[in-house]
Amino acid sequence: MKKRFVQVDESREWGGPELFRAILALKSPAELEALFVDLCTPAELEALIDRWRVVPHLMRGEPYREIHEQTAVSVTTIGRVARTLQFGAGGYRKAHERLGEQSPTNKEST
Repeated sequence: MKKRFVQVDESREWGGPELFRAILALKSPAELEALFVDLCTPAELEALIDRWRVVPHLMRGEPYREIHEQTAVSVTTIGRVARTLQFGAGGYRKAHERLGEQSPTNKEST
């Protein structure tokens, strides 16, 4: 069975830092898309995109069923993203804040 959490072995680096540096080194959305297409299976990429698509809706406090109707993302996934927004490391929230007015969802609501 696959481990759910990575245990950092002090004798070797677990690889995350290199991946994160690689992501930060890319210069455009097209470069990032190419990396993620190479890195993820189509299902994994779709799951990541679905999770991100519901973040702006949750940040606006929209009901889960309404988000589901607008995005076709499952209510279960919406609930998981909502829990992560509440109890996670803050990545969704920080990315959403940094995008600010650049987000197409925010432009639609103005």
